[in-house]
Amino acid sequence: MTTDTVAAAALPGVEPRRSRGLRANGRRALTAWLFLTPALIILVAFTLYPMIQAVYLSLTDYNLIRAAEFIGLENYIELFQDPSFWNAFSNTVLYAAVVTPATVILALLFAVMLNQAFVGRAFARTAIFLPFIVSLGIIAIAWAFLLDPNIGLLSYWLSFVGIVPEQGWLSDPRYAMAAVMVVGVWKNVGFYMVIYLAGLQSIPVDMYEAARLDGAGAWQRFRSITLPLLSNQTLLVTVLALIATLQAFDQIYVMTHGGPFFRTETLVMLIYREGFQELRFGYASAISFVLLVFVFILSMIQFGYLRRKQVTY
Repeated sequence: MTTDTVAAAALPGVEPRRSRGLRANGRRALTAWLFLTPALIILVAFTLYPMIQAVYLSLTDYNLIRAAEFIGLENYIELFQDPSFWNAFSNTVLYAAVVTPATVILALLFAVMLNQAFVGRAFARTAIFLPFIVSLGIIAIAWAFLLDPNIGLLSYWLSFVGIVPEQGWLSDPRYAMAAVMVVGVWKNVGFYMVIYLAGLQSIPVDMYEAARLDGAGAWQRFRSITLPLLSNQTLLVTVLALIATLQAFDQIYVMTHGGPFFRTETLVMLIYREGFQELRFGYASAISFVLLVFVFILSMIQFGYLRRKQVTY
């Protein structure tokens, strides 16, 4: 027995120090759970429960008119045999494969350039970041007018060099996907640039000075100092950008409605069409669950790859 225990046993009403510590830890844990309870309730009510409900609906035939009828995996069997699903899947993968790296690379380049002191730097930062805080629907409407073959300024300017398509940017199957990709990059690059700027400003200037004294050029400093020390930011930006592009919907819906000829219809747009236009909520839930699994797998692969790259630096 310890001295505290012996003293506590000898003096009635005196609690051992270990017991007092356990009681204090218990009170702190209870206080923490009390503060977490409102957030947990919201998380369960608006995230966890809808996810469980969506998984259940994906196993049913439900259309708001009659009660849900359990049909097992029939929605998933139909889904993988549906040409519309594979078309939307390929469009989603194409959109993500182009927009994600373009956004990350441009965000890094803008951050490196705007981390230098020059006249008008604050204005340039604001101009690049501003599209992110504007409603995507408003941005899509503005770009639809800019790309209009009859009244659009961009089409008018590009007509001098002969690049305007015959049917218009958004109605030509060859250029519609490229047009919505440009809007997707332009919208989000400012947000990721700010994340990179925060990382750049945390890098000690002494490291660049030492490298410069050792004769390292600008590219060598960027490759050996900037990129390795921005690995955490690159991991965050890449995962966020990938998730955002795989869930693309707003600007595509406003600009093209998935056309022309379903060339820009993504998985989220297919979910919207099947669920809210065709009223096939079970089938739409199955597509959404497949998209969730696909996003999760890609994010884990990407996370693991970038983590291994961090270890090599």
